[in-house]
Amino acid sequence: MKLIKKIVVIFMFTLVSFGAAAQSVTACASTIDEAEAIVAAQAKQVGASYKITESHFNNGVHMTAKLLPKQ
Repeated sequence: MKLIKKIVVIFMFTLVSFGAAAQSVTACASTIDEAEAIVAAQAKQVGASYKITESHFNNGVHMTAKLLPKQ
């Protein structure tokens, strides 16, 4: 029974640590579509999905996204 509890605890810590290690990616381009395409390519390269967290335009687009585990 103790072995099962240890395995469950290790599994839970593994899930928590993966969520805490979410990566961010950035892209700079001249249009929003180009910036999102760059973010999508970066996410695809590591086998993840993404959520755009911020984007602003000032003589070009700067976009930041958070990589998420692919579902």
